[in-house]
Formats: sequence, C-alpha cells, structure tokens
Amino acid sequence: MEVRLLLLVFICLHALHWAASAQQPEEATVIVKGSTKIAETNKNYICATIDWWPPEKCNYNQCPWGQSSILNLDLDHPFLAQAIQAFDNLRIRLGGSLQDRVVYDVGTNSPCTPFTNISNGLFGFSDGCLSMDRWDKLNALFQKTGAIITFGLNALYGRYNVRRSFWAGKWNSTNAYNFVKYTISKGYPVDSWEYGNELSGHGIGARVDATLYGKDAIELKSIFQQLYKAPLSQPSLLAPGGFFDQQWYTQLLQTSGHGVVSALTHHIYNLGGGNDAHLIRKILDPKYLDRSEDTYRDMQLTLQRHGTWASAWVSESGGVFNNGGELVSNTFINSIWYLDQLGMASKYNTKVFCRQTLIGGHYGLLDTQTFLPNPDYYSALLWHRLMGREVLSVDINAPPRKLRAYAHCRKQQQGITLLLINLNNTTGYNVTLQNDINVSLDKTASLHKHNSFSHSLRRAVSWLGRKPSSDVARREEYHLTAKDGDLQSKTMLLNGAPLELSDDGGVPAMSPALVAVNSPVYLAPTSIAFVVLPMFEAKACS
Repeated sequence: MEVRLLLLVFICLHALHWAASAQQPEEATVIVKGSTKIAETNKNYICATIDWWPPEKCNYNQCPWGQSSILNLDLDHPFLAQAIQAFDNLRIRLGGSLQDRVVYDVGTNSPCTPFTNISNGLFGFSDGCLSMDRWDKLNALFQKTGAIITFGLNALYGRYNVRRSFWAGKWNSTNAYNFVKYTISKGYPVDSWEYGNELSGHGIGARVDATLYGKDAIELKSIFQQLYKAPLSQPSLLAPGGFFDQQWYTQLLQTSGHGVVSALTHHIYNLGGGNDAHLIRKILDPKYLDRSEDTYRDMQLTLQRHGTWASAWVSESGGVFNNGGELVSNTFINSIWYLDQLGMASKYNTKVFCRQTLIGGHYGLLDTQTFLPNPDYYSALLWHRLMGREVLSVDINAPPRKLRAYAHCRKQQQGITLLLINLNNTTGYNVTLQNDINVSLDKTASLHKHNSFSHSLRRAVSWLGRKPSSDVARREEYHLTAKDGDLQSKTMLLNGAPLELSDDGGVPAMSPALVAVNSPVYLAPTSIAFVVLPMFEAKACS
C-alpha cells in the first residue's frame, strides 16, 4: 500500500513538473528598425470580396454559399451595412470565377437569367446576367456605407474555347463599354476595374495568351479615356486577377506598355483545398507559411524590372480553395494565417489585400447564414484601425522559429504598431521590444528573466484589465485568443473577453489593455497580439 502511495505521489509531482515546464515561456527579443520604411501599403489596404457563386456551388458534399452572391445577397440585412461602415471606407472587390461568364443587361436583347448548372459550362455553370436594377441596388449600399469599389469585368466575352482550357479569338468589348457607360451616367464612383479572373498562366478553368491580354488592356484603357472625360476621374485598370506566373505577367506588362495597367493583381490560396486534413498543421508551420514569401518577392521584382509605373495587389485570397475549410477558415485558427499573410504581403509593397470573402463560403468574414462576424472580421478591423501604411523592418530572436512579428507606423498617430503571432501551441513568449536607434525601450527592466511558473501565470493574465499607475509610460495591447483554448472556436477573445455584437446589434468596442511600456509582452501559446507603442522613436513615422 505504501509503495502504491509513493508511486502515486511521484506521478503527481512529475505531472506538476511537466505542466510547469510546458507553460514556462521562452524569452524572445524583437528589434524594430524605425529609421526607414521598407515598403508602403495603400490607405485602404484591407479589402474583402463579394463573389458570383450561386447556392448550387458545392464541393466535398458541402454547399456553403447560400444567398451570399452579388446577385442574391440580402442588401438590406441590418448588420451588413454596419459591418462595412466599421472600416470607414472598406474596399470591396466584386468578382470571382464566374465573372468571365457574366453578361451586363444593358444594350442587349437577350433575357437576363441567373447562373444555372450545365454539364458543359465553365465550372459547371451557364452564363449569368447582372441586371441594371440589381447594379443600382448594389451601388445604393456602397454609397450608403462609403465602400470603395473594384469591379471585375468579363474578359472572355466574344472568345471561344479552342482546346482544353485554352481560349482564343478577339475580346468583344461592346458589353463592357455599355456597362461602364451606364455606370458613369448614374454617377457610380467605381474606383478600379479589374480585367478578367484567373486566366493567366495555366489558368483555372480557362486561360488566355498574355499577348492577347495585353492588347485587350490597351483597348480597355482607351475605353476609359473615351468615357471618363476628365483625366483625373479615370479609374485604375487592374489585371489579370490570377495566379502569379512570372513569364506571363512580364509579357502582359511588355505588351500593354507604360501606364496602361495600374496594378498587377494576383491570388493567394496557399493552404490547399477545403478537404485537406492538414490545414491546421500547415497554418502553424512557419516553413509552410514562408512559402508565400517567394510569390510576393517575385511579384515585386517583376514590377521593378518591367513595370515601375504599376503596383502589386492581392485581389483575392482565401487561403483554402474550393469554398474554404469548414471549421478552419471561419474559426480562430485562420486569423493566424490571415494576419500573417497581411503582414508578409505588406513587406513587399503590396498595396491592397482582398480577402475572399466578405460573406460567402466557409471563408467569409461574416457568417453566410447569420451575418455574424467570424474571428477574421475582428482581426481585419484591428489591422485597419491600428496598422498604418508605412512598413518597418524587424529582427526576431526567438527559439524555435515560432514567433512572427510585423511592424508598421501607427495609423494616423505618433508611434508604431507591432503585430505578434505565436505559432507554438504549448509555449508562450516573454517578448522584449527594442528600438534599433536606442537599443532598448528600457535597458533595465525589459531584460529581466522570469523563471518561476507562478510568474508566468501572473503574466498570462496581467493584460486582462490591470492598468499601470498613471505616472508610468504605457502601451496598448490587444491580445487575441480562442475561447476555451479551442483553436477551431468561432468565438475570439480580446484581452480575455468574447468579441460579440453589442446589445444594440452593433460592432463591439475593442478597447486595449494599458501596460507599462518597460515590461516584456507576454504572448500566450497560439495567440496574436497587436501592441501599440505611442512614444516609440521611429524617424520613418515622423
């Protein structure tokens, strides 16, 4: 009996020791280089899409689109306008796979019919039609909410399928011309028109030769010059809205020539398909996440060599293709992927980053059925409110490579904002913040080591509401974690409190914890933090 008791005590002590060591935070240092900016985004970097997919769009026995498309979305839903207005001027990109089968019901004699399933259609659907009545209603919403609109035009109109996915023939611009003319006549301020969707390189479903595409861009640019009388009122021309292929994109720029294409747009779906069983593992794998960096870098190099007049946009990015991943794309874990991509893309002068979708599929910022915000909605909103345009370089010293860090000038205020992401699901970090100009924010307090388990627990909850004394310099912290530690929870916690709509149905206030600037930032396992340093000395931000 005594032997059993001693064995039980030993097991319990061993378990306690293991639990303490498992939660013992690692020490990490992040050095922000505020002397010069390394890149710059547009003011409205955050963007979201509305797609054309009808309810019949299904993959893996799942049909998650419902009434969320450009043609059938409930534009009068009470929260939809509020969700857009929270971003002040949210950029919305209207487009997607079926845009190259859309007919605009202006100047045509054919009946205006919706998309229907057909076996021999592109992506299994017939042509669809956008009525001008629906276009009017969409613009009423956009003008009410202050949304900035990017519209994707049909680049296959008049063309024909030659073999497999290759399409040839001359683009018939008549329908696009009439649609743009109607839009101008109604005073609808479309900021930019994007030509085609996923027709570049090998294409998705269909592809077009880059030389033909470049000639089309010249024609479309001449249409804008003809219809928009004042030069300053001319919208931007974007292309090609596809997956980056360096040779194809280079040929597009060389054919279209100087000043025709304002931005090269590309898509990011780097996690795999919606039925991939390893999505969470990929999101938490730094080596896997880093693969996207090659695309952003190569796009930047292509523009530097062949199109210095143009910029780079991500005009569609859902991470997981074919509708997104159920209980991944619409849960907390996806914010780790999403915010990491926002940070990574910004380092390479990406001007706009459009999330697939605002609503629709599993990857909507809003739930397709309820319109309630998914975790990524709040992540996007915090980025929009806190991260400024100027991008700063950072150095990270953190074992093992599970800490991600991105720094920008603070949004329209003095100081900087730091985005920290912990990919480690068992270990937190005590992050010391340093400035490369004066080495450390506080040379004495910030370098202290805290080795006790009890201290780690205190640090883990210290940002839940405790405020430093008024005579201490303070920073703002916004810690994002999953409810109950469930990475696939649809409820995100901000500083320990659930992010939920307010009693009146509005977007909740997202207030920071105020923390003494001379203490390390404790970053819990698999968590995210925005850290605002108002007094950080950064010449690039002055």
